[in-house]
Amino acid sequence: MAKKSAIEKNNKRRRTVARFSEKRLALKAMVADKSVSLEERFNAQLKLSKLPRDASPVRVRNRCEVTGRPRSVYRKLKMSRISLRNLGNRGLVPGMVKSSW
Repeated sequence: MAKKSAIEKNNKRRRTVARFSEKRLALKAMVADKSVSLEERFNAQLKLSKLPRDASPVRVRNRCEVTGRPRSVYRKLKMSRISLRNLGNRGLVPGMVKSSW
């Protein structure tokens, strides 16, 4: 189980990303638009850099929904390999069958 503070910090980052996503997209589009004047693009770049660091989606860490483990997390299931195996062995994951050969 991961530290609660690490899990909460990541959840706070997710909320920050959601709050600033529209503003970031608008500013990034303005920076990339070549038809806008150079001065306006530069000002948009400055505004973008004034936003909080945690507003960037890159800073969000994929964590296991069950345990909070930060590594080896399957994106589709939002679970770590260890949690997936434990729940699969108990028969709690639909469609997952334990194999043996």
